[in-house]
Amino acid sequence: MTFRIAVGGIHTECSTSSPVLMQPEDFRVLRGADLLGAEYFNFLDADGVEHLPLLHARAVPGGPLARHTYEAFKAEFLDLLRASLPLDGLYLAMHGAMNVEGMDDAEGDWISAAREVVGPDLPIAASYDLHGNVTQRIVDQLDIFAAYRTAPHIDVRDTMIRAWSMLLKTIRTGERPGVAWAPVPVLLPGERTSTEDAPADGLYAKLPEHDKVAGVWDANLMVGYVWADEPRGTACAVVTATDKTAAKQAAEAIAMSYWNAREAFRFGPVTAPLAEVLDIAEKAETRPIILADSGDNPTGGGVGDRADVLKALIERQFDGAVIGGITDRPAVEACFAAGVGSALTLKIGGSLDPNSPSVETQAQVLSLDDPGNAAERQAVVKIGGITLILAARRRPYHNIADFTRHGIDPASVRLLVVKSGYLSPELSPLASPSLMALTDGVINQDIERLSNNRRRQPSYPFQKDFEYQADAKLSSRWADRA
Repeated sequence: MTFRIAVGGIHTECSTSSPVLMQPEDFRVLRGADLLGAEYFNFLDADGVEHLPLLHARAVPGGPLARHTYEAFKAEFLDLLRASLPLDGLYLAMHGAMNVEGMDDAEGDWISAAREVVGPDLPIAASYDLHGNVTQRIVDQLDIFAAYRTAPHIDVRDTMIRAWSMLLKTIRTGERPGVAWAPVPVLLPGERTSTEDAPADGLYAKLPEHDKVAGVWDANLMVGYVWADEPRGTACAVVTATDKTAAKQAAEAIAMSYWNAREAFRFGPVTAPLAEVLDIAEKAETRPIILADSGDNPTGGGVGDRADVLKALIERQFDGAVIGGITDRPAVEACFAAGVGSALTLKIGGSLDPNSPSVETQAQVLSLDDPGNAAERQAVVKIGGITLILAARRRPYHNIADFTRHGIDPASVRLLVVKSGYLSPELSPLASPSLMALTDGVINQDIERLSNNRRRQPSYPFQKDFEYQADAKLSSRWADRA
């Protein structure tokens, strides 16, 4: 017997403080054979399964999706889903922190629409980023849920395989799981909850122990996403299981473990305002010092076009710094017009968000990178003792190849500046030391001072003097099932 399983989803993270709305061109969209052939999905090779690719749209985190962007992706996804019927299962590769203009709980809308198409009996599995937000609406549509257990995320593929494997298990055996969840009124940034640091490392290390309990398939701790001022923002425990009592007990235990540890979370690297970390960098005798510009991190929803750190380094006449990078398409186009070796006056920064600080400075064009699409162009310029990579499109510089592509060896520079929070798995081992600057931006780490008009209250650390006791809830579809 051959089982028919459809695959699709939408995956991004959105700061509601960003004025830069996501458009269709911001997404990498996989359809049909391109989806199945992508490295991201090449684990989809189960025997006896006909894999039916729908649409998967993924974007570097940023601002909210323009409503027309979301609605167009959703309509295409649903059309493909209808055309794939009948099905034996549906797998959705999601993130969980998407925000759409004029909408609360965008993932809830997407998953509910899929459920309406496939009907109440089809098993649906979803994989999530641990920085996603979960709601009762989302839980009510799902039979299977799995989330990353690492931050930085080094288990993305493993998590997707966990969700996929549970879906295969239920289709092949007929054993039908359900989902229980326990919201936790805590909302902290990922930089204070890295699984490489205490107490998160210990909390996440205990999750596999819950998986071993009879009737429990998969246990998860969700940190949630703090930079979206929306009612659903919360941490939570989510458990996939076949035993309702075991599921509720596991979810409540995980939830209470996070609540009880809430005051212990700290930043992992040396963290301070920009001026203080630059003082440390100037005195350091080791290299490479890696400095994270945390408030403008594109992988957390930052715009990526702020020139705060560049301005500070110019004022200090810092020698031996590499900045990767600042998004500024007009500056990139000016460099291409001038040509390699040219000197020109550049305005750098503020090309996307008018509130982002900019710098006007003399620069020399060192190299130009043109992959054939103007939106993907990059330019490397020299400003005194500073080497700066400029990008036409919003993007992170978190991998070694992002620098070696331009002839820069990150391990050999004195100071490497990246728009990041905690460092990526590739850069972190190089850092000597790792510094995180508490810079401004739409994902400012000073979360207690964020505008807080729509988040649920009370919620730690926005409010601190209140009590909490975990109370796990089953999905409605599981609760109604005998």
